[in-house]
Amino acid sequence: MEQHASRPDFFSRHDGEKSLPFSNAEYKRRLTALRHIMAEQDIGATVLTSMHNVAYYSGFLYCSFGRPYACVVTADACTVVSANIDGSQPWRRSVSDCVIYTDWRRDNYWRAVKQLVGNHKRLGIEADHLTLAGRATLETLLASRDLVDVAPATMSARMIKSDEEIALIREGARVADHGGEAIRQAIAAGVREIDVAIAGRDAMELEIARSHPNSELRDSWVWFQSGLNTDGAHNPVTTRALQHGDILSMNTFPMISGYYTALERTLFLGQPDAPSLALWEANVEAHELGLSLIRPGVSCSSICDELNRFLIEKDLLQYRSFGYGHSFGVLSHYYGREAGLELREDIDTVLEPGMVVSMEPMLWVPQGTPGAGGYREHDILVVGENDAENITGFPFGPDANIVDA
Repeated sequence: MEQHASRPDFFSRHDGEKSLPFSNAEYKRRLTALRHIMAEQDIGATVLTSMHNVAYYSGFLYCSFGRPYACVVTADACTVVSANIDGSQPWRRSVSDCVIYTDWRRDNYWRAVKQLVGNHKRLGIEADHLTLAGRATLETLLASRDLVDVAPATMSARMIKSDEEIALIREGARVADHGGEAIRQAIAAGVREIDVAIAGRDAMELEIARSHPNSELRDSWVWFQSGLNTDGAHNPVTTRALQHGDILSMNTFPMISGYYTALERTLFLGQPDAPSLALWEANVEAHELGLSLIRPGVSCSSICDELNRFLIEKDLLQYRSFGYGHSFGVLSHYYGREAGLELREDIDTVLEPGMVVSMEPMLWVPQGTPGAGGYREHDILVVGENDAENITGFPFGPDANIVDA
């Protein structure tokens, strides 16, 4: 223990210049809204621990690798708590201050948090993210504190996008279309799924590097599936070689500064058989109907009900795979989810201007059934004052996406 006596539990250091995806005014807007939530619930300090909320309120998107991170917000401060392994990078990528904790002693992370929250007795936490072990340590080191769950309120605040956010999401949709074009050009009989996926991912990352040179270049990816592998929307890429007659699923996911966007399309390598074509056309009809239903003042559940009615009339509801869409913003396949803005039967949220949602019906027809495979289309829409704008440009349906074998 003596050899560690001169080593600090935590410290601050500022190296380099700050670089953020949004303006200082945008982060001030977000923090003002959070402080309003805190004031309403008499919360003196909030300890945000999820990747999405730390990124949303500070600008810093952490890479956990088994270490805890936080953004501690009080009435007059916003401070990232980061691991020593990251150096000053968290400070460069956060709007305000940063405290770096060391691993010379166990629980230095919580000691740093304790200093930042001070004597405040009511603390905001994210109950859907804080682990049982983390909560036990918090309650031991920060004794006699009332813990208030702010996760639902912060989720609601994130659901309405600012102009700056919408501009970045538009860019993501554009880059997704760019990746889709590269994928379409790479499709051919005998080519492996992985080779097609690489073409799309490389195209997107190079375009992000060109058009957003100051952003962090990480986490863009492609799922490209063929044949039976199309049955799951999130099935990993394989080394399967494409064959004439295959159903194909193209899914491009560019990430710009923590903001995920998506393009998903059904394609066929060569002319589909009659049952496959009928299913594809039916899902395209559902997609077009869904696009027409998205507008301000309409609830998520009512959109879902109308699409369910359509699929019942087609005798296809039994093949529906998941909800019809979800919110976009600070989101990824390993963090984030604005669960209050999903197009599902149990979500009654009413669409408002500034919300950004997808329309993405999917039919999964099991192996052994005529037309077997997974059919899905995916567009992103920005809800406006009177209607919604589709910001996805890549065409869908049989007229556009039958690739010559």
